This record gives sequence, C-alpha cells and structure tokens, in this order.
Amino acid sequence: MTLRGRIVEALGGITNPRTGRTVIEGAMVRDLALTDDGKVRLTFLLAAQDPASLVRDVRHTIERVEGVSEVRVDVKDPSQAQRAAPQGAPPPAANPRALPVMEPPRAAPGPQRPAPPAPVSYPNLGRIIAISSGKGGVGKSTVATNVAVSLARSGARVGLMDADIYGPNVPRMMGIDEPPPVENERIIPLEAHGVKLMSIGFMVARDAPAIWRGPIIMKVITQFLRDVVWGKLDYFLVDMPPGTGDAQLSLVQATQVHGAVIVTTPQEVAIGDALRGAKMFERVGVPVLGIVENMSYFECTHCGKPSPLFGSGGGARLARELGVPLLGEIPLYQRVLEGGDTGRPIVVSETDSGAARALAATATQLRRVLDSQGEAIGV
Repeated sequence: MTLRGRIVEALGGITNPRTGRTVIEGAMVRDLALTDDGKVRLTFLLAAQDPASLVRDVRHTIERVEGVSEVRVDVKDPSQAQRAAPQGAPPPAANPRALPVMEPPRAAPGPQRPAPPAPVSYPNLGRIIAISSGKGGVGKSTVATNVAVSLARSGARVGLMDADIYGPNVPRMMGIDEPPPVENERIIPLEAHGVKLMSIGFMVARDAPAIWRGPIIMKVITQFLRDVVWGKLDYFLVDMPPGTGDAQLSLVQATQVHGAVIVTTPQEVAIGDALRGAKMFERVGVPVLGIVENMSYFECTHCGKPSPLFGSGGGARLARELGVPLLGEIPLYQRVLEGGDTGRPIVVSETDSGAARALAATATQLRRVLDSQGEAIGV
C-alpha cells in the first residue's frame, strides 16, 4: 500500500462525534499532499460545533503512519473553504486519494506572490527567548517562571509572556490572577516577584476552554507583543505551549526570537519529542540556546543520595546531539510543586534547596550562553 493509502486508511479510524462519520466520510480532509521524503500537508475543515481535539487526533494519527517524516495541518472553517471556491466550481471530492503529490518549489514565470511581512523588531524587549518543550508535563512552565524570577533577582529587567493559551499556568505559578489595567488602549502588565507578566489566563475564566485556531493565536501573540506596555527589558521570556504548532510559528513570524530553551525529562520518549521541538526552531532560523533536564533525579531528604527515577543522561545526550550546552539538571522536589500551586516559585520560597540552586544556576548559565554569543543586553 502506498503512503497516501496508509494515511487515508489511518484517518478512516477517526470519527467526528458530532456527526458520527469519519473525517474521511465527512469530507473534512482536503488537499492532502505529500513529498517523496514523507512530508505531509493537508487542509482540515473544522466547523465551530466540532471538537478542536479532532485536529490533534488527525495530526497524531498521521505522525504514527510509517514513512511520514513531518505533518502540517491547515485548519479552515468549512464556510471559508466554500467562499474560496470559484462560482460554479464543483465541490471538492470527499476522497483525498486523487490529489497531487507536492513537488519541490519551482520558479514560476510571471508575477510572484508577495512575500510574507518580515517579523517586527521590539528592541525594548531585550533578548526574546522561547521556553519550549516537545510534550506537556515536563515542567516547562516551572522552569520558565523560576528562571525568570532568578534573572530578576540578579538585577535584570525581565518580562514573562504566557503564550500557552490552551493551558495558561503562569498566573497560578506566579501567584497573581486579576485582569490587567488598560490605559490609553494599551495593556499594563501585572508584576510578581520582580517580573512583568502577561497571560491569557488574566483575561478569561479559569475553567474557560480555549478552542482557538491559528489566526486567533497569531492575533493574541501579536497583541501581547505590541499592545502591552512592557517598558525597557533585558530579557523577555515566552512560555510556549508544548509541541510544534501554531503558537511557535506565530511567535517567530511576529518578531525576532533570539533563541529557544528546550525543556525535557530524562526519558527517551520525552527526549524524542524534545528533539523534534528543537529541530522545528532550527528550521525557522531560531537558534537553540540549550537544554534543561527537569526531574533529573530525586534527592533523598534523609541521606541526600540522588535517585534517577526517570532514567539518567537523556538531557545530556540530547544536548550533544544538537551541539548545544546542557543548561541545567533540575531535581524532582515536592516543594517545587507546592510552590507552583501557591504562587511562590521555589527560588523565592526556599532559596537554599537543591532545586532552587539548580534553577538559579540554569538562569546564570543561560546568561553566559547569551554573553558568549555577544547577545547580552548589558545587565
């Protein structure tokens, strides 16, 4: 069976609970195209009443098909797809098998489509650093908040933008949750532990699901960059959602990102996901500054002996493979979790703990990497 056939067969197992039909039967998959090296791109028609989780299911299902190296899913509203079709044109076929294979781009004669606008520079934000991870649950937001606070406690002017619009955790972890003030149609960031903050969590109810598509994500990130009075900063950390999706692409399209920090845990499964995340940033021209291995080991409270509960050395192996430094190895410590729940980062609540020292050292190492690249802000 061809790769196209395997993809279509796999997608035939995904059912839209609203209609009871598979995504193939319901003609939700359009413009399925693929290259000889396994790159897949398709349009997915998702109505407002359909669960947004279908997009994730489609992407993950295709990624598991043998022979697929990369997946891009462009989400559109069915009404938009109908408006885009010329008048009198027949409706697109429900069966995606007959669509063409993508060829390498060729120079076409005649007028060319205008290039997308260049990312906007925000020099007042200082060094813009994406804190990212290949999967959820590895402690990315914990690392982002504690590194931001550590940088601020060292005297730097720091901003932290929560770009994880699907699961904004920065408000809880930083102990502040209220609507930010607005002056002259511009948003004033909130502040906690010496860090200026902005999160979609400040603006929506805690239990409100964020069922947003790419264009809305782009607008939110652009507004947080452009319409928030950040002032003059040295470091601007962006807590990204896990994975490689709309938020990551929106950030690099909206502004010049100076580097990315990849957070992982020691397990090989997590390392594989983190590697894909790192490669995504490299592909869009954002250098990976280093790797942070969270939950590296459990330190016994009685004897002090470290126990690698989730394996060991994964972060170091990933750093070697990418040719970047290992910025830190953060131990598994119960008070880190408690601090995140109560809004007291461990670098504030228990500065002498092993976890706090490791996170502070990670922030220091990050600054050294930026200094060595000639990208420090003169803090």
